[in-house]
Amino acid sequence: MKHFLPSLCLLGSLLLRALTQCPVHTSEFQLEGDHLIGGLFDIHHVDGPVYHDRPEAIDCASQPLILSSYRRFQLMRFSVEEINNSTNLLPNVSLGYEIFDQCSDIQNFPGILNLISVNGLIQPWGEPQKNLSSVSKVIAVVGPFSSTETLSVAPLFMMNLIPIVSYGAASSAFSEKVKYPSFLRTVHSNKDVIEVIVNIILHFNWRWVAFLNSDDEFGIDGQELFIKRIKDTEICLAYTKGLNHNTNYSKIFRQIEAQRVNIIIVFVPKMTAEALIESAIQLNVTNKVWIAGDTWSLNKKLPNEKGIRNIGTVLGVSQPVVTIPGFSNFIYSFKSQTHCENAGQQFCNQFCNCSNLSAEDIISMDPSFSFPVYSAVHAVANAIHNVLQCGDGTCNDNITAYPHMVLAELKKSNFTLLNQSIQFDENGDPKFGFYSIIFWNHSGDTEEVGFYKFHPSAHFFINKTRIQWFTDREAPTSVCSPECPVGHAKKPDGIHKCCFNCEICLNGTYINSTEDPYKCINCKETEWSAEGSTSCNLRVVEYTPFTDSEAILIMVGAWALVGLTLAMSVLFAINYNTPIVRSAGGPMCFLILGCLSLCSKDLPKNYNEAKAITFCLLLLILTWIIFFTVHVLYRGKYIQTLNALAVLSSLFSFLLWYFLPKCYIIIFQPHKNTQQYFQGLIQNYTKTISQ
Repeated sequence: MKHFLPSLCLLGSLLLRALTQCPVHTSEFQLEGDHLIGGLFDIHHVDGPVYHDRPEAIDCASQPLILSSYRRFQLMRFSVEEINNSTNLLPNVSLGYEIFDQCSDIQNFPGILNLISVNGLIQPWGEPQKNLSSVSKVIAVVGPFSSTETLSVAPLFMMNLIPIVSYGAASSAFSEKVKYPSFLRTVHSNKDVIEVIVNIILHFNWRWVAFLNSDDEFGIDGQELFIKRIKDTEICLAYTKGLNHNTNYSKIFRQIEAQRVNIIIVFVPKMTAEALIESAIQLNVTNKVWIAGDTWSLNKKLPNEKGIRNIGTVLGVSQPVVTIPGFSNFIYSFKSQTHCENAGQQFCNQFCNCSNLSAEDIISMDPSFSFPVYSAVHAVANAIHNVLQCGDGTCNDNITAYPHMVLAELKKSNFTLLNQSIQFDENGDPKFGFYSIIFWNHSGDTEEVGFYKFHPSAHFFINKTRIQWFTDREAPTSVCSPECPVGHAKKPDGIHKCCFNCEICLNGTYINSTEDPYKCINCKETEWSAEGSTSCNLRVVEYTPFTDSEAILIMVGAWALVGLTLAMSVLFAINYNTPIVRSAGGPMCFLILGCLSLCSKDLPKNYNEAKAITFCLLLLILTWIIFFTVHVLYRGKYIQTLNALAVLSSLFSFLLWYFLPKCYIIIFQPHKNTQQYFQGLIQNYTKTISQ
């Protein structure tokens, strides 16, 4: 049954040609010529899947008409007519076309099969050519428009290297030449559009955004590119959702409102955008900034919708609007002619039913992607010009142009069209053009407020003073958490880096927001910082002034130590030969310390100096343990004062607890400072031990 369908459509085409009373050349969809160019345009659009009980071609004319696509369809017809009327580009050679209404992604294959047929038949891949001519019916194809449509049909043209020059398929997947060797496009890829959108967001310091994309190849590719592009920026993706014809917009807007998101990026085709924005108006969604992709930023319907001002501010990225000279005259001339209603049915299901459209209706439609269509047709014509070695008013009739030859010349394109140099890079992507940044003003018009140029180098500019925000003069903000004050670190609150709490950096630490805004960094040993610092300072040695109370206390203590030491020295000198002085060490005090260890388209307490010395040493050790503990925890200017106190404490421990008791006995208990007294103690001790 599948093989029967294309044959049925071809048969129907022949019958229609025989039955119609209109001549073949009156068809909008077909024009005879020496070289045929295929055209794929979604003049009508199937809104959602269509189910049938049996395989059959879809009735495109019964589906909603896309006026902007019909305008592009007419632009291809105009471009071919302009080339045929030129005496320089293809002299004595005529271009023809077969254009198909690709209203469905999955049910328009009869038109595609017709384009790749040879003499009305399709040669299966891998089989010998037999008696069939190897020359394809068409030499190149202009279109399709959407990435999903291109993804469906492009593989059919790749095998025989029939060049496809798309005017709208922006998915980055088509830059892979291994999969799509004969694919070129005159529109920038999604990667470039996302780059412009991200630059707009960064320019206004928006950090908390939502990304709504169509649930197809185009939208999913844009979403993936956006996530990849913002990875190393301060932008956070708060919410993302794929949209289709079954989307519950009310639920989406509730979720966006719950996340407190003010910036909504809408990366969808025109019809999906219209459904989304109209739902936002009906659901009273207010005070948002909408960033439109290039597929709907120049929409003519939405800016004039009642209530459009209430939803907020609409910014957009658009293809530059290029006026095509002569196009308006072509449309007026075309619409003034009389056409049969069925003149378009030269092939199965190719019928527009557009007779009720006026020339003004067509010309005033969304001009997006006009220049890409115009440049795509001219790129093919220039490639044929080079293949046929045209020049001096003639072309070489002895050369047979094959699709792969046209492809080779297309890749080398380098010509000027309406003051733009048309060239392609190694991936078949355009090396020309730029994007306009537009704003929907309060008069219902689109106003250019900036631009982004790609070649020869990137250049971004936006005049924000010309934008009328819903917040009056100032651009709105969109953050999950407000920026931290100076000297504070961000402590993550949830999975998003844009959501955080602020904590001040303590003494001895600082924050470097450009390097790592989430961590307080410790200062070096030779540096210090106050609370909430953004850098460390070198430590400066400060000395305690002599006028400070602490310094006075230290000096008094030191002089007291000197005085007491001198007094004790005099006292010990006077009582040099007494037992107390001798027990303290006499002239060989060091002998006491040395013997301390020996002390055990238990001697009498008066002779047991080990206890006194041990107590003094414990005080000494305790003093320095305290000092070193304070030294580790405290690095202020009073550390030298504490050091002096520790030294005095060490000296006073020996002076007061070792020598002062001796002085007390000498002065107040002289009867104990005699040999008889000490000998009596020793004798009593000896008797006690022996017993």
